[in-house]
Amino acid sequence: MNIYKVGGAVRDSLLGIKATDTDWVVVGSSPDEMISKGFKPIGKNFPVFLHPETNEEYALARTEKKSGTGYKGFTFYYGDDVTLEDDLSRRDFTINAMAQDESGHIIDPFGGQNDLKNKLFKHVTEAFYEDPLRAIRLARFYTYDHLKDFNLDESSRNCIVEIVNSGEIADLSPDRVWAETMRAINSSNPNNYFEKIISFNLKEPYFSNLEIYQCDTHKNCLVRWSELQINNNFSLGKNLPIPNEYKNASSLLENISKMSETDDENTINIAKKINFTRDSNLITLLCTLPNIAANKNFILKLVNELQNTDFAQLSQYSNEKIEEEKTKIYRTIINKCK
Repeated sequence: MNIYKVGGAVRDSLLGIKATDTDWVVVGSSPDEMISKGFKPIGKNFPVFLHPETNEEYALARTEKKSGTGYKGFTFYYGDDVTLEDDLSRRDFTINAMAQDESGHIIDPFGGQNDLKNKLFKHVTEAFYEDPLRAIRLARFYTYDHLKDFNLDESSRNCIVEIVNSGEIADLSPDRVWAETMRAINSSNPNNYFEKIISFNLKEPYFSNLEIYQCDTHKNCLVRWSELQINNNFSLGKNLPIPNEYKNASSLLENISKMSETDDENTINIAKKINFTRDSNLITLLCTLPNIAANKNFILKLVNELQNTDFAQLSQYSNEKIEEEKTKIYRTIINKCK
């Protein structure tokens, strides 16, 4: 039983970057042996275990064979005869197909160190295009500060083309695509992810209407998603499992972007849809976007006035009159904010 540090943790250490996660591969072991040593099994498709003390993930060395479509269309073999090189050969890029043993020695059977020096993404084997999620993940790799300037090897670019032409991106789990997207949105370079989705022709079916990739005006992830939406006419995400808080944020932006001090009736109708007490902080953040610059001051004044307005006074009116009186209040406030 031999244990090796693998993947991004090795890559980043060679670049002098502190890795946020560390993955380990175990060669020459079995599920029974791992459990007997106190490791907790968590893997569904193949044996992955949590270390009893560090809680880091340890996976048995494995090989994989394509048996269907999409991310889950693989069968795995993880017998104790699977070698470290066998395991590394199934990884995506050479810079991620390196290992480090307990003494610190780097095992690099596919030239990852050289490609790291040359700032090159190069796939390990032709099996790369069998997993369509790798194309999406490549786009996300460009959000890392230390990888954003890497070039893509021409042969690897051809693999991306094969993935696109196969149509298998449509077979990916929407949850997995959104997970990659979320990591990109929360990164320091979210624009790069969406730019690569466009330039690698990865828009279908999850980013069908994506044309403008600008989304980094603010660091807040809800604002970033909303900015991407407004820049693309609020037409993104129809095939993705967008959480309600992201839907609500982009809907809020869509509403306030239509408010104007020159159109009282439309602004009143929109204002009635918004919970200004609950969403005031988010509206303030959304108003940092350049798309709102023309009406920013008006909207912020409106938010402040509406927060300080006591609508309880409407209780004195009949149901038939409440809407009429509410409209009068909004009209007065709007005129005050101009």
